[in-house]
Amino acid sequence: MLKPVISADSHIVEPPNCYVDYIDPKFRDVAPYVGKNKHDVDSFIIKGMKNPLPLGLLAGCGMSAEELKVQRNANFDGIRRGSWSAKDRIADMDRDGMGGEIIYASVGMVLCLHEDFDYKKACFDAYNRWLQEYCADVPDRLFGLAQVAVNNVDQAIKDFHTAKEMGHVGIMMPGNPAEEDYDHAIYDPLWETAVELDLPICFHILTSKGASVEEVFKPPRGHSLNGFMNIIRGVQDIIGLFVLGGVFARHPKLKMAVAEGDAGWVPHYMYRMDHAYLRLGANLHKRVPELPSHYIRNNISFTFQDDHIAFLCKDLLNIKRLIWASDYPHTDSTWPRSQEVLSEHTSHMTEDEKNLVRHDNVKEWFNLKVA
Repeated sequence: MLKPVISADSHIVEPPNCYVDYIDPKFRDVAPYVGKNKHDVDSFIIKGMKNPLPLGLLAGCGMSAEELKVQRNANFDGIRRGSWSAKDRIADMDRDGMGGEIIYASVGMVLCLHEDFDYKKACFDAYNRWLQEYCADVPDRLFGLAQVAVNNVDQAIKDFHTAKEMGHVGIMMPGNPAEEDYDHAIYDPLWETAVELDLPICFHILTSKGASVEEVFKPPRGHSLNGFMNIIRGVQDIIGLFVLGGVFARHPKLKMAVAEGDAGWVPHYMYRMDHAYLRLGANLHKRVPELPSHYIRNNISFTFQDDHIAFLCKDLLNIKRLIWASDYPHTDSTWPRSQEVLSEHTSHMTEDEKNLVRHDNVKEWFNLKVA
């Protein structure tokens, strides 16, 4: 019998009070807030960031391309209530056949790229408090990921412990830390903490320098969609950083989730990295004793929505590290057709394999206590 589907990557659209009501009082005057952009559309105004963030397209699930043209000008009262209200979200989950969801931020994705790390930490702390209350309404179906700014190692360790105490099931990481990059040995105590607390570290597309929303839709060559094709590059850089930097070799029990980057490309990526390692990486072999593909297969889980190639490549991957997602309520979401999509894309798979990618894998990776 097929088990209830758990989406490994769904999102919240932060409501207007998320930051202003939950932020440290000394940052309240500069907290992100909802105001009007130059087109008179409700948008998050964020100190230190040039362009306000319109809310409409953050909740564009289930819409046609023509409908999205209208939705881009929607105000907060014109977006799906399920994108910010737990009660209404459950109704949308039931309609789509979702038994549970891992919750990522939306506005928080943009904040990952903020250059003021103290400000970013204050915003993330506020979001984590709000998200804790949100998930508490339905604790066996909604599972939050805390955001941690990584402004320094000692503070990040404290933030990991706080996230665990708050009931969050993993950590949504910014693509770039404040100090040395993530492969540096100074972060080893942080990865030890992640292992000790059994908190997966999670990297979402569009949260790294060089791969932000504005950057990928302004490619150096050709049509804007040519930039869209490069979205995955940001998470590939993260993977290479951890694998070739020896992070997984030093911390073999460290869990990473790569969100919304698809997975059909991973078999070739593993081959390519193994090839480079064997032909050109002699200086790596002591620091990275196994083939790179070993760490990718064992330490990293990949979320994807309608990437049917990932299912066709299941035997070239570690099927235990494929964790399907709906991406609700974003424009790439399969809502409300998730069951239809899954039925079509997994038609060649056994019942056990289907249960792995739609339920068992994500439940095990994040230690979920589902309904």
